[in-house]
Amino acid sequence: MATRILRRTGVSNEICERLKRREIESCKDLLSLTPVEVMNAAGLSYEKASVLLQSVSKAIAPPFTTLFWQALELWKQHSDSCFSTSLPALDKLLRGGLPRGTITEVTGPSGCGKTQMCLMLSVLATLPKSEGGLDSSVIYIDTESAFSAERLVEIARSRFPGYFSSKERVLQMAARVHLFRELTCQDVLNRLERLEEDIISTGAGLIILDSVASVVRKEFDTTLPGNLIHRSNLLSHEATTLKYLAHQFNIPVVLTNQITTHVGDQGSAVSAEVDSSFVTAALGNTWSHSVNTRLIVQYVDAHQRQILIAKSPVAPFAVLNYTIQKQGICIDGCVISHLLSMECYSGVRVHRAESSCCSVFPAHIHLLQKKRRDTLGWKQISSHSESGSL
Repeated sequence: MATRILRRTGVSNEICERLKRREIESCKDLLSLTPVEVMNAAGLSYEKASVLLQSVSKAIAPPFTTLFWQALELWKQHSDSCFSTSLPALDKLLRGGLPRGTITEVTGPSGCGKTQMCLMLSVLATLPKSEGGLDSSVIYIDTESAFSAERLVEIARSRFPGYFSSKERVLQMAARVHLFRELTCQDVLNRLERLEEDIISTGAGLIILDSVASVVRKEFDTTLPGNLIHRSNLLSHEATTLKYLAHQFNIPVVLTNQITTHVGDQGSAVSAEVDSSFVTAALGNTWSHSVNTRLIVQYVDAHQRQILIAKSPVAPFAVLNYTIQKQGICIDGCVISHLLSMECYSGVRVHRAESSCCSVFPAHIHLLQKKRRDTLGWKQISSHSESGSL
């Protein structure tokens, strides 16, 4: 990838320092130059400048591979391919947890616990592997000033009281969470472009962006000419960068997103905060197709909420009830809708089944997958059991 820093392509430190003084730090910066310009910037002969350009070009070009070798590599990584959320029901559905090397999006209205989920995952990532963690640092990009160090410590001590019984361990955990507050689109983009160096220097095993929609929706009025195109280009750049980093370092990337209203058939827009309305993830189709896993959080009542697995390459459509406690997110029960009305396909209603068995009828899996990939609209899950058959 062209945004890769030169130090990771085998270029010597001496040449990297010379180029850095000319503000040439990424492969893209170097490959935008002619051999003569590289000669002047790096102090090399014409032949060595040409060789440098060729070697950097080869370093960022995708290597030739076959399906067999890809499958073999995936098989080797399978045992260490997921990041456990410490929520057994959710981990079981996701075949181990949040997949590494991919982007996971948590979307929903304000107050549903998106930031609580991010804080909980931050604590988990710092834990040693013997405790189910990644034994790594966390890069936390906060665009809404919603990060709370006090809440982070409270979750750590409440969820893992035995491990965080000493003040030293709490301080060690907090020191491994690297917080960056970026409050404009340009600041976020600049941070993402420097993230490769940050990951290397901090040893980060988890990237969190809370939230991806906040600054974009504030700065881009899509009713104005040209703004929608600029916004799509910005989001595509951000998604490409995050996908590259996730894949290159084999780490999970977790993002939060906001929701927007869906105009009903009668032409009336219903508030996204009302639990009986259709709502969709913000940022449109360009962003929608960029994430690998999408978890939707929504209200059931004043105390209980639900997580819906709306998009996943491995998990079925599922609903989990949860509450927010001192220790973070707590799953109350797992519900898979095995008796699904055909209305599920059109986005009108999803029936709740009494059984909590983690499976669905194979004949309907393709309907669920098509539904959750083709549209992000959903209704509030019914809080009572309904009778009916397919």
